[in-house]
Amino acid sequence: MRSPSDGEEGADSTPLLRGAPRPEAAPVCCSARYNLAVLAFFGFFVLYALRVNLSVALVDMVDSNITSAGNMTSKECADHSATITVLRRHMGKRYQWDAETQGWILGSFFYGYIITQIPGGYLASKVGGKLLLGFGILGTSVLTLFTPIAADLGVIALVVLRALEGLGEGVTFPAMHAMWSSWAPPLERSKLLSISYAGAQLGTVISLPLSGIICFYLNWTFVFYLFGIVGIIWYILWIWLVSETPESHKKISQYEKEYILSSLRNQLSSQKSVPWIPMVKSLPLWAIVVAHFSYNWTFYTLLTLLPTYMKEILRFNVQENGFLSAVPYFGCWICMILSGQAADTLRAKWNFSTICVRRTFSLIGMIGPAVFLIAAGYIGCDYSLAVAFLTISTTLGGFCSSGFSINHLDIAPSYAGILLGITNTFATIPGMVGPVIAKSLTPHDTIGEWQTVFYIAAAINIFGAIFFTMFAKGEVQNWALSDHHGHRN
Repeated sequence: MRSPSDGEEGADSTPLLRGAPRPEAAPVCCSARYNLAVLAFFGFFVLYALRVNLSVALVDMVDSNITSAGNMTSKECADHSATITVLRRHMGKRYQWDAETQGWILGSFFYGYIITQIPGGYLASKVGGKLLLGFGILGTSVLTLFTPIAADLGVIALVVLRALEGLGEGVTFPAMHAMWSSWAPPLERSKLLSISYAGAQLGTVISLPLSGIICFYLNWTFVFYLFGIVGIIWYILWIWLVSETPESHKKISQYEKEYILSSLRNQLSSQKSVPWIPMVKSLPLWAIVVAHFSYNWTFYTLLTLLPTYMKEILRFNVQENGFLSAVPYFGCWICMILSGQAADTLRAKWNFSTICVRRTFSLIGMIGPAVFLIAAGYIGCDYSLAVAFLTISTTLGGFCSSGFSINHLDIAPSYAGILLGITNTFATIPGMVGPVIAKSLTPHDTIGEWQTVFYIAAAINIFGAIFFTMFAKGEVQNWALSDHHGHRN
């Protein structure tokens, strides 16, 4: 038996119950909910800085003779960069790690990260997201400070440390989703969540070149000290300024509190047990799983291997590479912010249904990148076009932040943290296997080999977009409401 809350197409004109008056939005300026979004933005900035800094520092940590011995550089495209030789004193210690060992060190993060996704969502639903997110980033920051010591102790110690950092970071996204289930009015979800999670993209953009500069002028150990200390400072501000719910916030205006609570009144469940079986049987949840997995395949493949492609195929030197590898993520950051504004404007002002907006933005954010990824493989050695296409591809992916990425809150706001834990568990797998498969497909770094990598990523993206469009829903599902008694969707 189906109920209207199961998400019939025509019923989804707004995320509120039909016939309910839409509450007048509380002002944005100096509001508690937007202050939370800004603090979360900086939290995810720190989070991704802590995640990607090792990929840059590792270049300086490894003896260059070991690395160059196994390198086979493609000669398909001519060199077009002037060789820049800058004398500097390497003050950091060097290690004899071959390419395979480096791969294990870089990949170990995900082995911890995948374990705490679902437990993180469950814990957030029980104890709240504020402390869980705070401790997740604090723990990762403190562990980051010990990276130089772990490197000295050996590869195993460093791999274990990175896996522990992954455990800490694994709870963060589910915890944030759980917090927004209490804080984000339905018609402001796209804006608030896109602001929060856009910090991850900007963290990537800034930490990649900044880590390189620190390694260049100081030494690689300072990369970990700087970002670790910044994370601890953020934690202090987070604990001091943020409240778990609008009800517990000491400085929120009465008007804003009423606005948030009234907009969520018919959306949240009061049942204490988690409806695991109906949840796992829910096709709209699996639509998000498939989309999340597909999007992350492309995201992680490019995040890990874009610098390699820039160097081995397009023949950019190290200084250019650091800047150009960050440009696509800057585009994605801008797109996330703008698409969040656009999505909520379409829903609030133009009365577009929630599901229409989620599907449209997911299609643009997944098929668009697929098209430009395939195009990038076909333009050969046209350097400027290759960089432009890769940048457009990654930028368009930002639309997904207002598509499938926040659909968890549409279909089950009370269990949004758990749902994100489930989808992010599957979506972490591409981070573990995608780059490995891509590496195995490009042994000689030829344009033809890279075309195959781009084809696979594009095909997976298109499949995910189609699956999500077919099976996604935009309304709170029947099993996610208080009056659910075990009947099927």
